[in-house]
Amino acid sequence: DRVTIRGEGQDKSILSFAHQARGAEGLLVTSDNVTLLDFAVENARGDAIKARDCHNISFRGVRAEWTNGPSASNGAFGLHPVNCDNVLIQGSIARGASVAGIYVGQSRNIIVRDSTAAFNVAGIEIVNSFNADVFGNTATHNSSGILVFDLPGLQQVGGHSVRVFQNHIISNDAANFAPAGNAMAMAPTGTGVLIMANRDVHIFDNDIGEN
Repeated sequence: DRVTIRGEGQDKSILSFAHQARGAEGLLVTSDNVTLLDFAVENARGDAIKARDCHNISFRGVRAEWTNGPSASNGAFGLHPVNCDNVLIQGSIARGASVAGIYVGQSRNIIVRDSTAAFNVAGIEIVNSFNADVFGNTATHNSSGILVFDLPGLQQVGGHSVRVFQNHIISNDAANFAPAGNAMAMAPTGTGVLIMANRDVHIFDNDIGEN
């Protein structure tokens, strides 16, 4: 607990997993009160950064990217907190994920702000989660821009109380390159915002166009 991983900038401090032979993630966090700050994770075999079962997890100025461009062989998720409380994703970048660049799942009390998701299958996903604010972000050149939905059979269901506002959801026009059999492979290319099986979802003051 209470660990900070700090770099000198997302274009200066780069952790490359291009030759990763084992493991499902570049970084896996399962501790509380962790801050990830000012570095990049590139070309992870699976998820770039996954945080699981954490209290107070912050991603600030972090970049997750697959540098070979869109491919079904890329890792599924860029920034991927699951079953966490008090999540902050700020000023971060996710590119090239074969499912979602920024995916917050089964979590509570979430802020995703001032971040960029581009060239992913889905840009930003809030899934089976409670109390999320998603604002000031740019989602562009993904297959789908911002998605808020529930999936059945998970530990936490009944997603609610999500606000999506003051985002730029522009030109989400990329071909869907999700692996066959993944649920996101069914998402139609060119979707700006998708909302499914949630309640109290508020979408306002966004720029949505050219999707």
